[in-house]
Amino acid sequence: MPLIDFDAERAYDDKRFSAQETFRTERTKVVCAYFEPGQFIPVHAPGSDVVVNVRRGTGVVREDKTTHKVSPGDTVAVEAGTDRGIRADEDGRLEALLVTTPPPTDEEHGPVREGLRRGVFDPTADDSE
Repeated sequence: MPLIDFDAERAYDDKRFSAQETFRTERTKVVCAYFEPGQFIPVHAPGSDVVVNVRRGTGVVREDKTTHKVSPGDTVAVEAGTDRGIRADEDGRLEALLVTTPPPTDEEHGPVREGLRRGVFDPTADDSE
């Protein structure tokens, strides 16, 4: 596995979170994720496990109905098929390492695209957060 350098991968996007893929096999995907204040990965439930390790900043990681407040050093693991999402707090940037096994399919990321299009953290909820 290659050395993952958060400083070298760092890339922010004013419009949406930035995901810099640093490693991929048919079994695993590793991403450095960078969020401006308030940006998010919408809630979705792909058929893959994910481990989220927060490197900088604060925010929340949704795991089914539980919302975990996270800060540097926190790690949240979410089982495949479970609703999950990540959102940076409004007062600062968030950086996290995401390890997903197996890599989700393009189809499984449909709710992510829909949530980003609509600008809602949880596109499956009746009333948006």
